[in-house]
Amino acid sequence: MVRTQIQLTERQAKALKILAGKEHVSLATLVRRGVDVVLESSGEITDSERRKRAILAAGKFRSGRSDLSAEHDKHIAEAFGS
Repeated sequence: MVRTQIQLTERQAKALKILAGKEHVSLATLVRRGVDVVLESSGEITDSERRKRAILAAGKFRSGRSDLSAEHDKHIAEAFGS
């Protein structure tokens, strides 16, 4: 983790302390959760989300090729002109 310093308004600090107490977590945990929400809503796709999407897509499409599993490197090279 990276240590950082932020400034909150009095209202924000008080509300976060109350919420942290109710949820039995640290104020830092709540701030990290908030940062995650902002990052997720920014439209950027995280590596974790990208992996999850790839796993969900596996097996859902057909290539029409019968040798794809054995020759996938060759087909990728052909597709990308390498």
